[in-house]
Amino acid sequence: MLPDGRPVRAFTLRNDQLTMQVIEYGAIITSLSTPDRQGRSGDVVLGHDSLDGYLEHSPYFGAVVGRFANRIARGRFALDGVTYQLARNDGENHLHGGVRGFDKRLWRGEVLTEDAQPAVAFRYVSEDGEEGYPGRLDVVVSYVLASSGELRVRYRARTDKPTILNLTQHSYFNLTAGTTDVLGHVLTMNASRFTPVDAGLIPTGVLRDVSGTSFDFRSPTPIGARIDARDEQLALAGGYDHNFVIDRADDHTLALAARVHEPTSGRTLEVRTTQPGVQLYSGNFLDGSITGKGGRRYAHRTGFCLETQHFPDSPNEPAFPSVVLRPGEEYDEETVFTFGAT
Repeated sequence: MLPDGRPVRAFTLRNDQLTMQVIEYGAIITSLSTPDRQGRSGDVVLGHDSLDGYLEHSPYFGAVVGRFANRIARGRFALDGVTYQLARNDGENHLHGGVRGFDKRLWRGEVLTEDAQPAVAFRYVSEDGEEGYPGRLDVVVSYVLASSGELRVRYRARTDKPTILNLTQHSYFNLTAGTTDVLGHVLTMNASRFTPVDAGLIPTGVLRDVSGTSFDFRSPTPIGARIDARDEQLALAGGYDHNFVIDRADDHTLALAARVHEPTSGRTLEVRTTQPGVQLYSGNFLDGSITGKGGRRYAHRTGFCLETQHFPDSPNEPAFPSVVLRPGEEYDEETVFTFGAT
C-alpha cells in the first residue's frame, strides 16, 4: 500500500521456464526466475523484498521509465515552435521522466485473457503538463510470457497533443542470480556504432564507429574486459552508460540488440527490439548503500541494464530518430527478452 492509502497489487506470471512477479507501482518487475544449466531456478533481476524498498531506495529497479527514458540536455526541448522546460533531476539535465516519472506512478494492472499465454497489461494516463510534458498520454505496457523462455514487453500509447515519448524497461540483470558481480558476463552487441557523450552524459550528436574502442562488443566479450581501460568515454560515465546504435536491415522490425552468456551458471539472455538503440549500463552507481532482496547489499557493478530505447537527447538532435508522437498516431514498440541456459 502506498503512503496515501492506495493499494498496490502484485501479479505472478508462470510458464514452464519463467516465473515473474510484477507490481502496479512503476509497472515494476520485482522478480524473474529462470533455470541455470543444472535446472536450478534463480532470480536474475535486482530489486527489493517489499514495496517500501522501491519507495525509498530504488535506482529504477525493474521499472518502466518515461515519459522520456534517459537524458534530455538542460531539461529543455522545442516542439512546433514551443519550448518546454522539464525538471533538472540529474545535475543540469533531465533524466528518466523527471522527479516523478512513470517509475513512481501507480499503474492499473489487468490480466490478459485473450490467449493461453500468461500476460498482464498495465495502463497509466499521464495528464497534460505532468512533469512539464505536453499532451494527455494514455499508455499501456504489456508483459507476456511466451514459449521458449520469452518475456515480451509491448509499449503502446496515444496522445491528444503533440508530445515526445521514449519508453524502456529498466531491469538490472545478474544471470548468476546475484552471487557475483556482472563483469564476467560475456556480452555480444549487434552494434557497430555508439553515441559518445559529454561530461553530463549527453550525446554529442556523433555516431562513432566502435572499431578499435572499448565499445566493440560485436564479438563475445566479458563486460569487465575493458571497463577500466584508459578511455575518456569510460571515465566520464564511470564505466558503460552509453547508447548503442543497433545494426538493422529494416526499420521498426524486431532486430537483435544483444546477447549475454554467464559462464558459471550457463544462463543466457537475448534481447530483440523494434527500437533503434540500447543503453548498456554496467551498474556504475551501485555502491553497497542499497540493501535489496534477502538483505543483500548491491555493490559496485552487481547488475547490468540493456535499456532498449530511442537515443538520449533525441528532441535536441534532429539527425536522431524522431521521438515525436502526434494525435492520431500510435506509439507501438516491442522488446523481447529470451532466457535460456547452455
